[in-house]
Amino acid sequence: MNEPAAHPLMKDILGPTALRVIADAGMAASPLFDRATFLDTATQGLDALSVMARVRHIADALHGALPGDYPHALAVLRAMGPHVTHAFQGFALAEYVARYGLHDVDASMEALADLTRHGSAEFAIRPFLAHDPTRVLAQMRTWAEHPNEHVRRLASEGARPRLPWATRVPALKDDPTLAAPILERLKADPSLYVRKSVANHLNDIGKDRPDWLVERMAGWSRDDPRTAWIIRHALRSRIKQGDPAALAIVGARADVAVTVTDFAITPASIRLGETIAITAALTSNAESEQRLVVDYRVHYARANGRTAAKVFKWKSFDLAAGACVSLATRQVIRDFSTRRHHPGRHEIELLVNGRVMAAAGFDLRAA
Repeated sequence: MNEPAAHPLMKDILGPTALRVIADAGMAASPLFDRATFLDTATQGLDALSVMARVRHIADALHGALPGDYPHALAVLRAMGPHVTHAFQGFALAEYVARYGLHDVDASMEALADLTRHGSAEFAIRPFLAHDPTRVLAQMRTWAEHPNEHVRRLASEGARPRLPWATRVPALKDDPTLAAPILERLKADPSLYVRKSVANHLNDIGKDRPDWLVERMAGWSRDDPRTAWIIRHALRSRIKQGDPAALAIVGARADVAVTVTDFAITPASIRLGETIAITAALTSNAESEQRLVVDYRVHYARANGRTAAKVFKWKSFDLAAGACVSLATRQVIRDFSTRRHHPGRHEIELLVNGRVMAAAGFDLRAA
């Protein structure tokens, strides 16, 4: 399981304070919850664990503190949900279902639909999908009609082929389009929370089945702005790669007619933690209005002397015939757990409708 963290102390979200919150939630839910056993077990070895390992560790500690029979344990667990104070605490409650509920799919599905409202059950649903994909996907299709947005989101997010941090589901790896009927039901969902999941799910599919994605998005009507939003965001990876068919769906042409001037990166040399400014001016050479999708690609220096590229979204807009527009953005160059920076030359390319139109760069100095 890949477990990136946006902050070096992210695992402390599930530290001693969180354990006490979960313990208090158990006591509030039932006098049968063994608070002392839970805290003793959950505390042991916690410091050495990553955030998602802590989720699993806490779920195992819950197993020793909840009533022994599964239906009774689920009842207590579901009563605990409203008392947790952070989504990761909710992850731990749902993880109990994933680890101890595969023998009772119906009861477990009902519990996950409840618990997802207090965090998310997107990770906990994965073992059930791996165990019986046909049955579980059928249940998730009914969730796509649920009045609660958290449950509808679970229908999409839980079945993403490349869900970050999550274990891969063999059936979805073999056919990443299995959840397409769910996405069809959600393509005009009123909740942005749900629509983001649908777009991310479709973007996942496009990494393995780009032709399927482009064909499906071309067939969706963009008359509803909610669906149009999903289409744009679902195609983002294909657009970054300059796919002409994907660009055409969002109204942009690959043979864009613009001139780029004054593309610059300042300052020319920085240290880690400092900020670069990226500026450019674009002038239309067309006789009619053009739809422009402007991105930039950073070629990060690597320790082995090679580079690794990442594309960042900048701006999408319509540019009138003969018009000129100036663009500016800023980016802090700092380390993440998923990206470490190395001293050296970092080239940046300006992409307009997928085409490289200009290049510049900056030097990252050693600390």
